[in-house]
Amino acid sequence: MIRTLGTLAVGALALGALAWLVRRRVFVVTVRGGSMEPTLSDGDRLVCRRAGIAAVHRGDIVVLERPDTDRHWTRPPVTRIGKGQELLVKRAVAVPGDQVPRSLVPALAGRPEDRVPPRCLVVLGDNGAHSLDSKRLGYIPAERVLGVVRRRLGTTTRRARHSTTIEA
Repeated sequence: MIRTLGTLAVGALALGALAWLVRRRVFVVTVRGGSMEPTLSDGDRLVCRRAGIAAVHRGDIVVLERPDTDRHWTRPPVTRIGKGQELLVKRAVAVPGDQVPRSLVPALAGRPEDRVPPRCLVVLGDNGAHSLDSKRLGYIPAERVLGVVRRRLGTTTRRARHSTTIEA
């Protein structure tokens, strides 16, 4: 009997440790808005993998910190994703070393470099007319990239209790 309780305790600890590790690497967000339509819609729930800019490839959908109202980031980078944070979901159209897409991104038209600089990303919403993205923000700094969308879980009509809402 004592041996069984010990085995159960060890198993419970192992499951707890595994859950903690998964939670550090994976997060769920709920989309609010239409800047990624038709790919993503208001209410879509997304499973995202925490990843830095090195893991982002052209065409990936990424989760980013939303800048302050003046379109700049004045706060320190987010280290923990939680309720109430304002995030963005956008498509990476150019990663470090890619040609600068000046024709798509007016904010980069006057930049002298031919290639996207290291530690920078260019993102656009799929519904460009309704998107806060690189067209107005320019380059996205690497430290503002929170993760890459891995899967769409489905759509919810009300806010999920344990997910962060992102503007799309």
